[in-house]
Amino acid sequence: MDIRGSVVATGCRFAIVVSRFNVEITSGLLSGARSALLEAAVNEEDVTVIHVPGAFEIPVAALHAAQAGRFDAVICLGCLIKGDTMHFEYIAEAASQGIMNVSVSTGVPVAFGVLTTMTDEQAVVRSAPGEGNKGREAALAAIEMATLFKRLGGGHAHTGGAA
Repeated sequence: MDIRGSVVATGCRFAIVVSRFNVEITSGLLSGARSALLEAAVNEEDVTVIHVPGAFEIPVAALHAAQAGRFDAVICLGCLIKGDTMHFEYIAEAASQGIMNVSVSTGVPVAFGVLTTMTDEQAVVRSAPGEGNKGREAALAAIEMATLFKRLGGGHAHTGGAA
């Protein structure tokens, strides 16, 4: 027997944690995520957007959202662009490890949509409308995982499963 998630997530609830830093990029990621959720027949009232200052704050906000028991999946969106100092490496490592830890520790699917690019141009390309939008890709992963968990009988949030 094969068990897979669905591309239709009607009735699922999603939190989107999005960084305000590099807002010209993260707003594009957010648009891509919202559009993927809409295409998956997710109702607008089943999507909660949580704004945080930067990528470093994404994991703790995602943890609170996952622990709230209200969401079937959390989508994390942010943008880090490499500069001349080690700051990029520290924040990228903390954000990626923190986001993964949220999913593992809570059992709630958490999708990684934090760009880590070398240039502004790379970030612009990855946040532009269309199939290559990384916010869209993160939302599609969250949709698949949320619906997969429901099919496995381990649904979360408002469905009564443990968070």
